[in-house]
Amino acid sequence: MIVVIDPPTVRRVTAAMWPVRMCLALLLLLSLSILPLQAADPAVQGPYQWRSVAIGGGGFVTGVLFHPAERDLAYARTDVGGAYRWDARAQQWVALTDWLGADDWNLMGIDAFAVDPADPQALYLAAGTYMHERAGNAAVLRSFDRGRSFERAELPFKLGGNQLGRSNGERLAVDPHDGRVLLLGSRDAGLWRSDDRGAHWARVDAFPAEALAGATARNHVGREQAVGIAFVVFDAASGRAGRPTPRIYVGVSTAQTSVYVSDDAGRSWSAVAGQPKGLRPSHMAGGSDGQWYLSYGDQPGPDLMAGGALWKYTPAQARWSEISPIAQPAGGDGFGWGAVAVDPQQPQVLLASTFRRRSPRDELFRSVDGGRSWTPLLAGAQFDHSAAPWTAQATPHWMGALAIDPFDSNHALFVTGYGIWASRNLQDFARQQRPLQWWFQDRGLEETVPLDLLSPMQGAHLLSALGDIDGFRHDDLERAQLQYAGPRLTNGESIDAAGQAAQWVVRSGTVRDRRNNEIRALFSRDGGAQWTVFASEPPAGQGAGNIAIAADASQVVWAPDKGGSWRTGDFGKHWQRLQGLPETAVAVADRVDARRWYAVDTASGRLYESRDGAETFRDTGAQVGSPARDERARPQLRPDPWRAGVVYLASPALGVMRWQDGRLQTLSKPDEARSLGIGKALREDAPPVLYLAGRVEGVDGVFRSDDDGAQWLRINDDAHRFGKPYSVTGDPRIPGRVYFATGGRGIFYGDPR
Repeated sequence: MIVVIDPPTVRRVTAAMWPVRMCLALLLLLSLSILPLQAADPAVQGPYQWRSVAIGGGGFVTGVLFHPAERDLAYARTDVGGAYRWDARAQQWVALTDWLGADDWNLMGIDAFAVDPADPQALYLAAGTYMHERAGNAAVLRSFDRGRSFERAELPFKLGGNQLGRSNGERLAVDPHDGRVLLLGSRDAGLWRSDDRGAHWARVDAFPAEALAGATARNHVGREQAVGIAFVVFDAASGRAGRPTPRIYVGVSTAQTSVYVSDDAGRSWSAVAGQPKGLRPSHMAGGSDGQWYLSYGDQPGPDLMAGGALWKYTPAQARWSEISPIAQPAGGDGFGWGAVAVDPQQPQVLLASTFRRRSPRDELFRSVDGGRSWTPLLAGAQFDHSAAPWTAQATPHWMGALAIDPFDSNHALFVTGYGIWASRNLQDFARQQRPLQWWFQDRGLEETVPLDLLSPMQGAHLLSALGDIDGFRHDDLERAQLQYAGPRLTNGESIDAAGQAAQWVVRSGTVRDRRNNEIRALFSRDGGAQWTVFASEPPAGQGAGNIAIAADASQVVWAPDKGGSWRTGDFGKHWQRLQGLPETAVAVADRVDARRWYAVDTASGRLYESRDGAETFRDTGAQVGSPARDERARPQLRPDPWRAGVVYLASPALGVMRWQDGRLQTLSKPDEARSLGIGKALREDAPPVLYLAGRVEGVDGVFRSDDDGAQWLRINDDAHRFGKPYSVTGDPRIPGRVYFATGGRGIFYGDPR
């Protein structure tokens, strides 16, 4: 039996979830619905204080917008990390969607967002990350207090905040003259309308179904995805306050007829005459002079794009003109145009960004004459990397969204695949004959996807392995650090340190393209400060996988993807296949005894053990997991940092267990044990603290046990659910300190209050 010791918030959630679940079931049956869902009151404090490990960005910010009526009110959306509001006083972004829990993980990808131009309090998020069969339907999250709390309106279709065309937009728009009216362009279900501020939605049947023909694309691995409607734009100049805006434009991601217009507030639609074909539109921006500007690419991005153009549309003359700042290269290595923006104060001032321009690099262009001439802005500009030093080694790319501050023409934003850059002197730099200055306006916006975390016995308290940007030695959790020195991985996927000689660290991962057969494993002699590649890789495998090092650093075991398990005593000069282990086994080292190793076979769920330094393994006969085809369901091994021969296990199917003295003991059976961590005990005479990312007594969260798993304390709270936490680890030197990974909100660490 599991006894859950928990603050009152947990009991409230458990009791409250029954009617919520019943409502959800009914709402899904009705297809369209609204569910009031308030974010937790931050004043109701949980037992832990949570902070982000400062990295600075690290993920694709897919949209930025300024509120047109209030200075310093800005929002950002991301593909997997939720939405943010800019706090001008603190000079940082504030996360708005950390209250979403494991059951709603698919809502952490924001496919579109919108503000009401007449109401600075109103914010709308079109939330939905994936469209595959395991992902739930999308929802519109609506807030009337700038994102401090939300109400949830269910949608009968899915969205793709982390799919192709995710930086197109915005797909969601509020009528500037009637804030009750919203339009949402779906990816595969047409155009939708709400007449009650997003509470209920209905399909706009008048929008032509044939418009969506061809509105799909194939990603970099050839998988077809729906892109659908790319943007919805109300023409504010066509209407007046208190009445629905008559003229509305809708752009569809297709190379055929793609831009449609309504002049009767959406009752009827027609294709805009004379429009270009052969490319897909991604953004449409207009100014007070009645001119419209559209960015196009041959693909919706971000995976692929090898052609594009920038066009100007003048409705009064029904005239289209191409105004691309530069021509496509003659050699055929083309590029697209990611976005276009208009200065709200000066309608002739434009910004436009290239997309996937390989040579010399992506560029941002500015025009002060409505697109007749252009000036490049990045070449020769000054970039301030102090907020995130690692960005000095990154090149701006995936510039799929732009915005110019409606109250300050010197201040503009452009997004990248790793964060947001902002200008300080966009309007003044040419007149003053000074370099254009950019600063990384990304503080508080943490969007990395950690793949492995390690808190060693000495040195830095945290080492990370991250998707896309390799990883970091976190000497200071409050300040962004440089990436690992030396050869670089693309994805850092596994990291380990020797239990009794923690200055020795190993890590493995992937290398994008791998044109020169780069070695995908490295070792460090100084706790992760400097790194050296292994001499070679095992004869089989595809890199990444799981890597581990013996307690005295005498042996390394690497199980690269699809390669079995291999052992080396000289960091890759020689490799020996492990004896007695199945191909699908993953091994870890005892933290105290260099001769002891443990392994679990992900295919059978069996536990294996070695007592000869990983030369041979034997099947212990212990069943620690169910046969799992899904790697995320495999049992996790966590050796005790202080006791030889003791290893803890977290099995999603069988619970939390301990292997000691040749005996397997089940400590507890939570509903789900996704990840287990071990940390320093809170008292000298107590066992190690266990941390669990999973579900206990129907409540998903992060838990702590001070008595070997007999009782669990939920240590996160309703305001801090973070989607679906995983890869949890305790700190072996700081009592009560815990770290965990998220699927798009970076790394968090917590300490008892």
